[in-house]
Amino acid sequence: MAKAVNQMSRAQVDGWLCRLGRVICPPRCLVCREPGAEARDLCAACAAELPWNRHACPTCALPSPGVGAPPGAPASRCGACLQRPSPLAAAHAAFVYGFPLDRLLPRLKFHGDLAAGRLLSQLMADALVDVPRPDALLPVPLHGARLRRRGYDQALELARPLGRALGIPVIDRILRRQRATRQQSRLDAGQRQRNLRGAFALADPAALPAHVALVDDVMTTGATLHAAAAVLRRAGVARVDAWVCARAP
Repeated sequence: MAKAVNQMSRAQVDGWLCRLGRVICPPRCLVCREPGAEARDLCAACAAELPWNRHACPTCALPSPGVGAPPGAPASRCGACLQRPSPLAAAHAAFVYGFPLDRLLPRLKFHGDLAAGRLLSQLMADALVDVPRPDALLPVPLHGARLRRRGYDQALELARPLGRALGIPVIDRILRRQRATRQQSRLDAGQRQRNLRGAFALADPAALPAHVALVDDVMTTGATLHAAAAVLRRAGVARVDAWVCARAP
């Protein structure tokens, strides 16, 4: 059963220091450097270009054309999900990966631009405000060696402000990446699955609630999210969803 939709205003979500900062230093669009709109680092023109993923498979978030579907009608499961069971109960992607996400997400993931992460989490909160609420958000973790090199975990940088905006606790130390894996972006679908075997473990399964959502930046084949969800399901978590910023088409 879906939980009540969060009714907090942006003024309640943002701290007074953030509001003061916007007065002292008005927001600028992170894409084109024009003045930001609605107190965000995104201008109205770039906001109009956002590729919202409004009609997609409910299990893997793969965008579908929705031809002939009435407005607001739920999307049906894609052929792949009908044929193959998934450890995910649902997957929600705020956007299809494209402009300007292809500018903002790499800045967060590879260039330490935490302002881009803050903006993306705000947009994710807009997209996910009406979906069934989990009991907790779990960012998909980096392996310790990669975390030390990068200095931050981009999934955690999305999950923390998203959790604050929607009133959902974030658990970030139970799901662990116990094995260093090759970069998924360089592998095909089969290699991605093999690359992630045994990659995840749980530090304290008893501390997990019954319904959690994994948070990540981009969902491509779903191999990473499926591997993490399978570990959680085997540990007794009743429902695992995926909340991602963008879905590769």
